[in-house]
Amino acid sequence: MFINEQETARTRARYQRIAPLYDAMEILAERRYAAWRPYLWSQVEGPKVLEVGVGTGKNIPYYPADLDITAIDLTPGMLERARVLAAKTEANVNLRLGDVQSLDFPDDTFDEAIATFVFCSVPDPVLGFNEIARVLKPDGRLLLLEHVRSANPVVGAVMDLLDPIMVRLMGPHINRRTVANIQQSQLQVERVEDMGAGGIFKLIVARNV
Repeated sequence: MFINEQETARTRARYQRIAPLYDAMEILAERRYAAWRPYLWSQVEGPKVLEVGVGTGKNIPYYPADLDITAIDLTPGMLERARVLAAKTEANVNLRLGDVQSLDFPDDTFDEAIATFVFCSVPDPVLGFNEIARVLKPDGRLLLLEHVRSANPVVGAVMDLLDPIMVRLMGPHINRRTVANIQQSQLQVERVEDMGAGGIFKLIVARNV
């Protein structure tokens, strides 16, 4: 599979544009997410971990001190804000630019990969999941927090209708079928935990097989 360079460039430009405002835009949503982030990271075993889509660094305060963490983001503006936060918290993390659709790491590099509310924005999520499978060690895990398309037919249809507007305003797609996308990749879904909003928010654990 090949990267859609045009769509990837649009995604990068979109997030670069909103990077200075991103944390302010997410204040209300983060009130919900903040309790889930430490819960997710409490399940991370490591020791060698890749965080995909670090953004402005919202997960950095929850990094376990004993893990070897590399964190990537597609957008320079977002990554710069993450660097500032990492310096303030003295987090032990290697921050670098990167695209999950084409990871700049050898095969079998990481024990686990983490992403929170990222695959709603990846232009080709299946390609991204396959790249994660490539850089994970055999039996390595992927842990995700994601919002997905509602299984309710009416709510799902409304999400489909609003999706183009939300992409232009905020960046993410709100109607991604992320569990199904993982099932189309080389990863195997191991556990899906509903986190709220009628199953729209999920914690997903997949394994490299």
